[in-house]
Amino acid sequence: MANERLFDMDLRLYIDEVGNADLKSAATDANVRFLALTGVTTSRDYHDRIIVPALDRVKALLPGPTNGAPLLLHRREIVRREGVFAPLRDPDVAERFDASLLSFLHGAPYLAVTVQIDKQDHLETYGVWHYDPYHYCLRCLVERFVMYLKRHGWRGDVVIEARFKKADKKLKASFERIYKDGTENIPARTIQAYLLSGDIGFYTKASNVAGLQIADLIAHPSARHMRLARDGSEQPNDFGSKVATILVDRRYARNPRTHAIEGWGTKWLPK
Repeated sequence: MANERLFDMDLRLYIDEVGNADLKSAATDANVRFLALTGVTTSRDYHDRIIVPALDRVKALLPGPTNGAPLLLHRREIVRREGVFAPLRDPDVAERFDASLLSFLHGAPYLAVTVQIDKQDHLETYGVWHYDPYHYCLRCLVERFVMYLKRHGWRGDVVIEARFKKADKKLKASFERIYKDGTENIPARTIQAYLLSGDIGFYTKASNVAGLQIADLIAHPSARHMRLARDGSEQPNDFGSKVATILVDRRYARNPRTHAIEGWGTKWLPK
């Protein structure tokens, strides 16, 4: 799939997060300074017809029992070689699996956007009043999705992995507010014209949604790459950097005229 081209009118945005929305701790703890939301956009047709079987072929390279349950790709467990991913401790198995996964992320039909907020900077910028960081990131991510849909005359919806009841309720209300009221950049009538629903969809990890697994796999590498690039730090020579290189080369959304990634495929907050 050529970048910025999807050939179906029914699109879906799959979201994953890195970090949390806690502002109080961010003021003193550098370990929780950042929150990033990564969205993976693809057509629902491509997802079911191309992405799911391709990802299943990657999973088939991993030996060992799963007790009859589908294998669910989770970046943290893969990196730690835990549970069903323990066979990756074998260098030969790891080499084949990693190469296949990178090939999949390189060739699968999706676009990626990561919106990241520096919560310390957010606190210093706004002082007494400030946005909820999660709502701020979600709003910017949905804005980019809606404008992508508008440019192509398509419609779509948004899904995320269910976490726990209180957080999901808050997220649902945040999404409904964006849909109902719009933002300072996009009026409600435009958002409502291109989003299929004012409800954000929630799926559990056990639902085995390929789009959410892709979002999980790329969210941390994308967020880390953004932070290191902003600081002018060297990118490490590891699997995460290989994923980030694929995003930069092929999968981040871009300005359709200039092909710039910043502001389109990546976005720092606060402005």
